[in-house]
Amino acid sequence: MTANGAGQRPSPTRASWWRRLTPSLRVGGVIVLGILLMVVASWLNPKDPNATSPDRLVAFSVVHPLGTDILGRDTLARVLAGAQNALYVGLVAVGIGLLIGLALGVLAGFFGGWLDQLLSVLLETLYALPALLIALLLGAIFTPGATTSMMAIGLAAVPAFARVARAGVLSVKAQPYLEAARALGMGNFRILLRHVLPNILGPLVVQASLAFAASILAEAALSYLGLGTQPPTASWGRMLREAQSYQELSPWPVVWPGVAIGLAVLGFNLLGDGLRDWLDPRGKR
Repeated sequence: MTANGAGQRPSPTRASWWRRLTPSLRVGGVIVLGILLMVVASWLNPKDPNATSPDRLVAFSVVHPLGTDILGRDTLARVLAGAQNALYVGLVAVGIGLLIGLALGVLAGFFGGWLDQLLSVLLETLYALPALLIALLLGAIFTPGATTSMMAIGLAAVPAFARVARAGVLSVKAQPYLEAARALGMGNFRILLRHVLPNILGPLVVQASLAFAASILAEAALSYLGLGTQPPTASWGRMLREAQSYQELSPWPVVWPGVAIGLAVLGFNLLGDGLRDWLDPRGKR
């Protein structure tokens, strides 16, 4: 080796991990990080998103950077509060769908037989019911609100998580190390915790990101129809519904929540696609 270091391998730079990420993962991660920063900003924002003022339908100003609505409420404060509401509803809804879908998918794939057939019929029936119809049914039983929308969106996401979990379990069951674990005397519960669940977490994380995007869109749709988050709590869908009646006077109260919904859905979809490509060893070069 020469004195000037010829023949040495170049040391990895700090940005090497960033270059290894797929473009979808980069863009989606940046957008999702921006949404999370909006939630933090809503906690730090001193303005009350429900406070009214005489400054109505202001386009842009120093006091109101994104303008105000028909009641003089600050649009920026309400968009930031809507981000907090959207992520909260999405997190709870995805959690409901993940827990129930994971349990049903693992049971169906691991034990098979009549249990698999019964759960498949149940999931196909639930898959035929959209989140809007489930919200209508729950709204007829309970009071429409954020809790009802979270339950509806979560139940609508159960079949997708169950399918991913079942397919992963069937793939793991075909591996020889599972038979070796049985030969060593390991029980079903220990096999599930030690060998099955760790090997199906990757696809479930990808599905959770995609389901998060669908949950944000479904929450906005339910709030727009009056079945989701109720006033005075700020919601992007509710903001669109309220601003629709006076959009000819000022289009900005419609534009900003629409842009927020589009960016949030785009970010989580790109993040899910990027995670799927990144976790798939067949897609790596």
